[in-house]
Amino acid sequence: MNAANYGIDLKKGVLNKGNWYRIAHVMKKAIQGEDITVGFLGGSITQGCNASAPETCYAYLVYQWWCEKFPKSKIAYINAGIGGTTSQFGAARAESDLLSKKIDFTVVEFSVNDEDNSHFLETYEGLIRKIYYSESKPAVLIVNSVRYDDGRNAQTQHIKVGKAYDIPCVSMKPTIYEKVLDGTFASRDVSEDDLHPNDLGHCLMSEVITDFLEAVYQGVIYTSVSDLETEMVVPISTNAYEDSIRLQNDNSDGVITINEGFLADKEPQYNIREIFRCGWTAQRKGARICFAVKGTCIGVQYRKSVSKPAPIAKAVIDHDETHAVILDGNFEETWGDCLYLETVAEHLPYGVHIVEIELIQTHKEDKVPFYLVSIISSGK
Repeated sequence: MNAANYGIDLKKGVLNKGNWYRIAHVMKKAIQGEDITVGFLGGSITQGCNASAPETCYAYLVYQWWCEKFPKSKIAYINAGIGGTTSQFGAARAESDLLSKKIDFTVVEFSVNDEDNSHFLETYEGLIRKIYYSESKPAVLIVNSVRYDDGRNAQTQHIKVGKAYDIPCVSMKPTIYEKVLDGTFASRDVSEDDLHPNDLGHCLMSEVITDFLEAVYQGVIYTSVSDLETEMVVPISTNAYEDSIRLQNDNSDGVITINEGFLADKEPQYNIREIFRCGWTAQRKGARICFAVKGTCIGVQYRKSVSKPAPIAKAVIDHDETHAVILDGNFEETWGDCLYLETVAEHLPYGVHIVEIELIQTHKEDKVPFYLVSIISSGK
C-alpha cells in the first residue's frame, strides 16, 4: 500500500463519519450479485487531468475497488468530471450527467474549484440536496481534494453540508497534504502543478477513499450498520441552487425574446467534455440576445479564450444598466480555453427576469467569436 509507505494515517481523512446506511445498502446489493452503478461528479481532478491514463485516475481506482470487492456484481462506471467547473455548474448538470444514469453510489468532489465562502456553501448544498433527494436515493460520499502548495480548499463549507445531512466526508488535507507539510515528500512528488495529482497522487487519493469504504464493508460483513435513513433536512442556506435549469439552444424555445446577431451552434455534442457546444456565437459589436427566465439567481456561462484578442460582452438583468456585468472573452491563464460561469444576479425576487447579453467590444483581429454557452437560472 502506497499510503503505508509514506506513513499516511488514512483514518485521519474521515472528517465526518455520517450515516453509512445508503452505502451499506449498495454494498449489500453488490454482495447479492445485483447490478450497481458508481458515479463521480467533480472538476478536473475527477476528470483525471495529469493522470497518465484514465485508468490511473482516483475515480477509476475507486471503481476498481468496487469491482474487486464485489465480483458477483456487474458494476457500471460513470465519470462526470469536467475540468474548471464548480458545484454551481454541478447543480445545473447533475440530472443530465449523473442522475439520469441511475447511480447507486457517487463521489462528489469540487473542493478546489469551489471557494471558501457562503456562495459556494449554498451552491454545494443545492447540489448535494439534488443528488441525495433524487428518485433513486443514491449513496453519497463527499470528497475534499486540496491544493498542495498552500492547502487551500473549500472543505470548511463542504463539511457544514456533510454534517447537516449526515453524509460521510473524507479529505486529502489531513492525510496527503499533511505529509507535504511535515517534509515526508515534496508537493511535486504528488502533483506537477500543486493542484492536479499525478499517478502517485491519484493512487494515494483513492486509498483515502477506499479505506473509508473498507470500514463500511467490514461493518456490513462482520458487525452491523444502522438501517435508519436520515430524515429530510431543513436547508442551512437560502438553498436557491437545488433547482437549477440550464438553457442552451436546444431547450430555449419560448425563452429567447430578442436575437440580433447570435448564431446557434448546431454542432453535435458527443460527450460532456465537449464543453463549447449547443450555445450561440457572435462577432459583431452591438449583437445582442435576450432571455426571459424564471428564478431568483442567474448565471451566464461563456468561453474565456487563450486565443486573444477575443470579444467582450456585458450582461444586464431587468434593464438595470447600472449593475451590468462584464463578460470578458479573454482568458489570462495559459492552460486552455475556460468554460466560465459568471453569477450575474443572486437572490432576486422570484419571477421572470430579463437577461440581455450584448457585445460591447470587438477587434478586427479577434481570433475567436464570443461564445455564449448557456444561461443557468436557479431558485423557485
